[in-house]
Amino acid sequence: MIFIRRTVGLLLGLSLGLSGCWSVQSPQVPSIEEAGAPCWFEDITEATGLDFQHDPGPIGTYFMPQSMGSGCAFLWDSDNTLYLYLLQSAGPDSSAVNRLYKRLDNGKLQDVTAGSGLDVAGHNMGVAVGDVNNDGRPDVLLTQYGGIRLFLNRGSGRFEDVTAQSGLRNKLWGASAAFLDYDRDGWLDLLVVNYVDYDPTKETCVAPDGHKDFCGPKILSGTCSKLFHNRGPANGGDTPPPRRVCFEDVSFASGIGRLPGPGLGVACADFDGDGWPDIFIANDGKPNHLWINQKDGTFTNEAVSRGIAYTAMGQAFAGMGIALGDVDNDGLFDVYVTHLTSETNTLWKQGPRGQFRDRTRLLGLASSQWRGTGFGTLLADFDLDGTLDLAVVNGRVLRGGPAKDTDLGFWETYAERNQLFARDGTGKFRDISPANPAFCGRWNVARGLACEDFDDDGAPDLLVTTIGNRARLFRNVAPNRGHWLKVRLIDPKWNRDAYGAEVVIQSGPHKWLRLINPAQSYLSSCSPWAFLGLGAAQQIDGIFVNWPDGTKEQFPGGAVDRSIVLRKGEGRRP
Repeated sequence: MIFIRRTVGLLLGLSLGLSGCWSVQSPQVPSIEEAGAPCWFEDITEATGLDFQHDPGPIGTYFMPQSMGSGCAFLWDSDNTLYLYLLQSAGPDSSAVNRLYKRLDNGKLQDVTAGSGLDVAGHNMGVAVGDVNNDGRPDVLLTQYGGIRLFLNRGSGRFEDVTAQSGLRNKLWGASAAFLDYDRDGWLDLLVVNYVDYDPTKETCVAPDGHKDFCGPKILSGTCSKLFHNRGPANGGDTPPPRRVCFEDVSFASGIGRLPGPGLGVACADFDGDGWPDIFIANDGKPNHLWINQKDGTFTNEAVSRGIAYTAMGQAFAGMGIALGDVDNDGLFDVYVTHLTSETNTLWKQGPRGQFRDRTRLLGLASSQWRGTGFGTLLADFDLDGTLDLAVVNGRVLRGGPAKDTDLGFWETYAERNQLFARDGTGKFRDISPANPAFCGRWNVARGLACEDFDDDGAPDLLVTTIGNRARLFRNVAPNRGHWLKVRLIDPKWNRDAYGAEVVIQSGPHKWLRLINPAQSYLSSCSPWAFLGLGAAQQIDGIFVNWPDGTKEQFPGGAVDRSIVLRKGEGRRP
């Protein structure tokens, strides 16, 4: 067992504390406040030196991939260095390339894009992070309109494009992606969600006001997602790490490639409780897919029978981003999916195991201070009180938004404001967006959302991407925060993070469940750490881990407010 603490949080607090929760007022940040609600985030974009500007390509062309935006990622290298990766979508011939930032010890960000190998142009959409060759270094997978690219991590912020020899091929419009070990052989496989069959030379669309506009998915055919099996090391053994990476397209054989989307979001977890990872895909205007692992290399779509294909009204809303979390601490993962402004985002609560019911209204999420077309979304305990809160970033895909007098130009008509919901004492969610102008007051066309404890103070911070504008980094400044624990799970045999593992923390009668897999939200990759708010608990009694191969271990409890790395085999079998 290894204990890790760092001092970046103190340095950031000293250097950024004067900025406060309220940003300098501008036409984009209306002065709004709700009495008694907490201020949870401050904008530290400028203070950290994050200068990324998203380039969607030439405006006025109404090239549909522009309207879907680009994602972002956090990744920890093997030397404990934290990087931020942000994507451009201006096309392969553009001078705008994806950018890589390194966090320095003083809390600033250094642009290390040049020479990283990740400085590529293209219609880049999503990013997934995972160690595909088990060498202890996280690798990077990009999805694009018309392709995917795999970059092996060579250390020290250097990456090598190995797509050509990897066996990865996807000429469709790739959206979100996730790494998972679906056959539990120790090698991370890859799921790529594909969107619609779009031909810019054929499709032109017009808004109700007569203006040309971006097309929606209803006039287009959906496409099938792709599943790639990681065949492991080239020499056929477990060690040493493979000299090359080899994937096999098993989409059709697995069943996943036989049913089209249009898919946008993905989350991988054990949804039915049998110890094997399943795959949930949010579809845009079509029933969602829940692919249940049959343990023989095949999957069956059981979304309808398990209650998560449609809303409570029997409708298939426009599914974009996915947040996964145990909202009531009953030991079962629940699922939240974002939709259009004219719809209502949906929370499906699990219970009994493997069955889901739309509980959006019951949990207070059907009414909010304002509506939005949600994309990136996360369930996280921002105030560390022991219950999960909810963040959603918004931006329209069709003309007609309410934003006025902004500096967004062409994109103003698509701009909306983000949202933040706190879990209250009644078990419902309360909209605290008006009290959080730094995160929620700015008009934006937001898409990607990822979380990481950027300043190492135990509380999750947020990174947001927008179309045609700045990416923004938000530091968690929630007052009166509870105690916390950060947990990272490593399997020494495979020399990497244990994607798919579940960790349960117990303190007295209270238990908190978290999943290890950074692929959630929309087009983005979050932290490999599990963040747990513990409220008033001053000590934990034990840590219980369900490893991806089905092994269960118990680790000792102890003090709170610390970061822990747990390694498989060092715990006690229950």
